[in-house]
Formats: sequence, structure tokens, C-alpha cells
Amino acid sequence: MRHFFTHKEIKLKKKRTAIAVIGIGLVLGIYFIVSRRPAHQQETPVVAIEPVTREDVEIYGEYVGRIRAQQFVEVRARVEGYLEQMLFAEGTYVTKNQVLFVINQEQYRAKADKARAQLKKDEAQALKAKRDLERIRPLYEQNAASQLDLDNAIAAFETAEASVAMSQADLDQAEQELGYTIVRSPLAGHISERHVDLGTLVGPGAKSLLATVVKSDTVLVDFSMTALDYLKSKERNVELGRKDSTRSWQPNITITLADNTVYPFKGLVDFAEPQVDPRTGTFSVRAEMPNPERVLLPGQFTKVKLLLDVRENADVVPLKSVIIEKGGAYIYVMRKDSTVERRFVELGPEFQNNVVVERGIAAGEMIVTEGYHKLNPGMKVKVSDAAEDKKPEETL
Repeated sequence: MRHFFTHKEIKLKKKRTAIAVIGIGLVLGIYFIVSRRPAHQQETPVVAIEPVTREDVEIYGEYVGRIRAQQFVEVRARVEGYLEQMLFAEGTYVTKNQVLFVINQEQYRAKADKARAQLKKDEAQALKAKRDLERIRPLYEQNAASQLDLDNAIAAFETAEASVAMSQADLDQAEQELGYTIVRSPLAGHISERHVDLGTLVGPGAKSLLATVVKSDTVLVDFSMTALDYLKSKERNVELGRKDSTRSWQPNITITLADNTVYPFKGLVDFAEPQVDPRTGTFSVRAEMPNPERVLLPGQFTKVKLLLDVRENADVVPLKSVIIEKGGAYIYVMRKDSTVERRFVELGPEFQNNVVVERGIAAGEMIVTEGYHKLNPGMKVKVSDAAEDKKPEETL
């Protein structure tokens, strides 16, 4: 069935069509006006700025280190015998020359007594030979004794003196061996548990290791550095392992414990290996660290932070302000007329969230730290309110 529009419906339809055409025309007109707006009427970019600071920068390297006792001495039996006494508590602190063990002394005391008796016998023989010589010599001068009698007397005296010297040496050796039956601590430190039980035969022909003494009030920290770190330190005339009195600082280390706390004492690097290991490309470095409370245990692994260099009066910028492209690194610098300049720079070492600038910028210049992705050289910018508060006051 065909539908016939009334006069009123046709009039309403024409009115709606006219309104639609007018609407489309307005949209096209607005688009044309906006697209034809001059470039200078575009909104000025808003950026954040900060001044270039000048400060002393500490450069660190991080490595894996291992704790080692400053001294680790094995206590061994130097004579053979049965172990009779142990005169210390295992794991405690012992002093230097403190008696630790006693080995059976009977045979060594008897040997010393025998050597002492032999010495007395030889001394008596030597005294007699001396007196005989003193009697023969005047008689020889008076032709009452022959040359043979004098020669025999001299030979007897010299033989007796040699016997005395030999017996004295035997006695010294016997007394030394007797002294070795009392085993003393060679240094002050903490002693381990005993390695043998009482009644065990110890000494040169048997088990000689009795215990170990560790001096750990000062420990050594061993770690390895790369050859690149070594070359960088040489560029700054830093000799690792050698104290330089001309510097206000020395290569020191701090270490982090297993619970991620920083050890309160610092250690000083006192040795660096003179050659690089060709297998690993690293060289060994050693630092000495105080350990008065024995918090650091020998054999323990730890994180080492080494002060490699101190850059004095270095120009520093935030790392986020640096743009790195194939042509190099650059920073946007804001001039006094609020226009920006693209400044290529030479970067130095990074630390925390900052970086040292070797060349290309000066302290006090204002650099763009945020909003630089929409900038072009020579463009005028507007500083955000937060950045305005950071600008240094201009001196009159």
C-alpha cells in the first residue's frame, strides 16, 4: 500500500533537511578556521627546568667479596708422643704463647737429662786436659818434656773442648724437644675445636694437626675488579693498594651484610695484584677491615662497594634530562629569553639518578628536565610553576 505524505509532513521534512545542511556548514567552517590559524597562535610548551649543579662526586664500583682471616695458623705437634692434656676451651679467645696442649714428656726429659750428664762428663775431661797442658808447657820450655808430649797434651785438650761443644749442642736439642711437648698458641685469636682426642699418638710420624687459631679482630676482604676499572683508575692517577698522601681521600670499601645492612666500619685497600688473570680478565684486590665484634666471619661472602674516584667540582645534571641519539647526547638549555637551545654534551660517570657532564655545559645554566620531547631548537617555552620555585634567585 502506498503512503501519501500530507502537506504538513512534507513541510517538516524540508525543515529538518535545512537544519542538517546548516549544521554541516558550521562544522566545516570551524574546521577551516582552525586549520588556517597561524603557527604563532599555538600554545607555548610547558617544561620543567633545573639548574646545573657543581659538587664533589664520589664514584663507586660494586663487586662480590669474600671475608678472610688476617691470620690463620695451624697448631701442630712438633714431636711425637701421646697427647696428655688440653688446657683451653674450644672456640674461645687465646693469648699469644698460651699453653694449649701437653704431650707426654718422660722420654724427652730423660733424653735431656742424659745429654746434661754427658756435658758434665765432657767438661770434666776438658778441665783435666787443660791442666795437663798447663803442666807440660813449662816442662817443654825447660827441655824436661819432649815435643811429642806437648803435642799430645794440646791434642787432648782440643778434643776435650770439641766434646764439650758437641754435648752442649745435644743438650740444647734435647731441651728444645722437651719444650715442644708443651704446645703454645703462636698468636692471639680464637681457637677452633681440637682435631685429636686425648691419648692419641701425635707428632711427625702420626697426626700432627691439633687445632687452628684465627686472628679475626681484623679481617681481609678479597674481591676482583675488571681490567676496565683498573684503566679508569689509572686515568685518574689512582694507584690501588698504594696510599697517596697528595689526595684528600683513599680507595676505601664498605660492605653489605647478609641481612642487607651496611657494616659500620670502612676498610682500606692495601693490595692489588700486579697482573690480570687472562682467563677471567680480572685482577685481585684486597682490603683490610676492622672486625672488633667478630661480626664478619672468615669464608663469608659479601657485597663490596669500592670508592674508585672523587670528581671534585664536577658539573652534574639529572639523568632524565639527557637525550641520547645516534649523533650523541644532548640537553635542552633554556636561555634568558625563555627560548631553548640544543646543547651537545660529553657525559662522564653516572651515580644515583645523576650524571657528570665533562664538557658542553656550565654550572648555573637552566636545563629542561621534563617536557623536552615536544621541543625544537629556538622554541619559546613556559616554565611550570613547580620549576619556577627551583630557579635560583638572580643577583642584583
